[in-house]
Order: sequence, then structure tokens, then C-alpha cells
Amino acid sequence: MNVVRGPGLIAERPARPARPPEPAAAVAAPPAVPPPPQEPADSGVRLLAPDGTRVTDPRFAVLADHDLCREFYSSMVLARRLDEEATALQRQGELVLWIPLRGQEAAQVGSAAAVRPRDFIFPSYREHAVAWHRGVPAAEVIRLLRGVSHDGWDTAEHNMANYTIVLASQTLHAVGYGMGMVLDGTVGSGDPDRDGAVLVYLGDGAMSQGDANEAFVWAASFGAPVVFLCQNNQWAISTPTRRQSTMQLARRADGFGFPGVRVDGNDVLAMHAVTTWALEHARGGGGPVLIEANTYRMAPHTTSDDATRYQPAEELAVWRARDPIERLRLLLAADVAAGWFDEVREHADDAAADLRRACLAMDPPAPVTMFDNVYADETADQRAQREWFTAYRDSFL
Repeated sequence: MNVVRGPGLIAERPARPARPPEPAAAVAAPPAVPPPPQEPADSGVRLLAPDGTRVTDPRFAVLADHDLCREFYSSMVLARRLDEEATALQRQGELVLWIPLRGQEAAQVGSAAAVRPRDFIFPSYREHAVAWHRGVPAAEVIRLLRGVSHDGWDTAEHNMANYTIVLASQTLHAVGYGMGMVLDGTVGSGDPDRDGAVLVYLGDGAMSQGDANEAFVWAASFGAPVVFLCQNNQWAISTPTRRQSTMQLARRADGFGFPGVRVDGNDVLAMHAVTTWALEHARGGGGPVLIEANTYRMAPHTTSDDATRYQPAEELAVWRARDPIERLRLLLAADVAAGWFDEVREHADDAAADLRRACLAMDPPAPVTMFDNVYADETADQRAQREWFTAYRDSFL
């Protein structure tokens, strides 16, 4: 309750004596953040070096043939070009926000290519290349960020949930879905047409959230067929990973009792091989796996962020030399005609133009549609509110 006091009552209150200032307490400075290494001591499983040469790993082998490598390259170029176009659309006021993925194309395309149709994907909010590789139309990915819808695509059609903005909450959704698959008997039956798994994406910042750690506990306790794929792009907005964790993020899986693997996240061949193994492990009833894709965000956290304020120029230069698209181009260049790369780029440019046209054609929904999906069945109160709102709005016309 708000109480209004008259001037006389306020004047009668005795003034409190002034409290002498307390001496300032000494505040210890936070420990210095370790400098970024020029080359990680262990970049993880690597099958394709930054210079485009193949390398071997005793744990994993390349699973992609020449045609699949070409598909990887086309998907990564397309993702980068659509990402550039969406960024431009936001800068021009056509999108409310955009979350760039530049630099993380290999982590997303390589992992998405390992997913089978029966598997289910839970993204965070930056997995545009995953959605596009999964067959989600490019325009549907930007609907939410255009402000014309509360979601983007039909999750049942693509077996892929819509974006989750709240950090790490999708990890709990993924574990719940995986536990349901166990109860349905679609895990570990030995029938490839029946068994499935869940792939959930999260970032290095989400690894510090309680939801993620609770999801790890539940997945381990109930043997949920979930592959947690952490895209460690080195920065949780402006907080570096080296501030959040003194060890490789993949090693956190040890404490929960399931496998953890670190992968060179800019190596699409390694990402594909490791994710394929992890999903097969989960489908077969082996339980959860944590994959840390060691990559780098070569763009702002979102278009509302200025990454130049915290990303050192020398660090950017180091990671630019590890560009995921360029290293695959170098591998393919020995066997592919130069004209093919031009064709891939032209196709991506055409797709970007289509995305722009589709974006500009998206009209805002009628205000009254905000009542449509509140309840499965409209209540009498909701119907009355809709009628009142419609009459109120029409009174201005």
C-alpha cells in the first residue's frame, strides 16, 4: 500500500545524525587473466591442418569422401554468405538483431552432417549453419529476428527445436527428450531405423550455468542418449574462456562420469568424425558424450556488441590463419577445378539475394494475433479480451 504523508508529519520526524564515513576497505585486485596462447597446447582431435594438409589421429579417422568434402565446403560458404547478408539486413534496420556465426562454420556443418533424420537437435541461438544444413529454409531462420514470429520453423518437420535465448536451458530440454527416447525404447535396440539420439549445442559461457551442469547430472544418471556439443569460441560476450575455466572444457565430463573429447572446431573433417562417433555411442545406449569444439568467434557476439573493445587484434590474426573454409579449400584445390569454387560463391550470392527478398516481404502480424496461441483452446476470458482489444483498436481507425 502506498501511504501519502502530509508536510506536517514529515517535518516532525527528527533528523538522523550524520554517520561518519567508514574507512575504505582494501579490495584485492582480481587475478590477471592468462594471455591467450599463440597455439593451444592441445587443440584437440585434428584431421585437417590449417594449411590444408591431412593429418592423422590415433583415435579417429576421416569419414568424409571427396563428394562429402565438396558438400561441406559448399555448406560453409553458403552459411558465411547468408550470415553476411543477415548482418547487413540488421545494420539497415530490417532485423531487430542478428547473432553472427563467422568462424564457426566447420563446427556447425561438420557436426550437423553426422546427424541422422531420426535424431533430434536442440540449438542455442547461433546455430544458423546447423539449421540450414538440416534443411530449414534460410528465411525461416530470420523470422524471429525480423520480429514477425515467436519462433522460426516447424520443429516436427526438421526434428530440430527452435532457438533458445536463455543460456543453457536447452540442455535440460535435450536431456528430457533423450530420457523420453529411452522410455520409448528407441535407444540401444540395435535397429538403425529405430534408434536415435539427441544433439544439443551450447557455448563456453553456458558451461558456467547451473542448467548445463544439472543436465550433465541427469544425463549421466539416467543414461540419456545426449551429445552435448560445446562450441568454445573463446569469448562469452567479453569474458574469455580462460577466465571461466582453468582446464579444457571437455575434461569437465570426467567429473560426471561420461566421455569428453576436445576437437579442433575449425576442422570440419574432425568435427564430422567425432560427432559421428559420439552420436553412434549415444544411439547404442552408451549414454551421454561431451564434445568441446575449440573454435573462435570472428565477429561480434551479436550486432549490438562491439568486439573490438575486448578481442585483441593479435589474437584475431592467429585465428584468422586457421579459417575453417580456407583450410578445406586448400585441400580441395588439388582435385577441383578453379571454376567450381566460383560456382559455389555465385550460388551463395544468389541465396543471399533470395534471403533479402524474403526478409523484406515479411509483413508484421496483425496485433490481434497475440491472442492466438496463449492456450490450446480459447477460454471465455481470452475471447472477451480479444473482442475488447479488437473494438478498442478499431476505434482509432
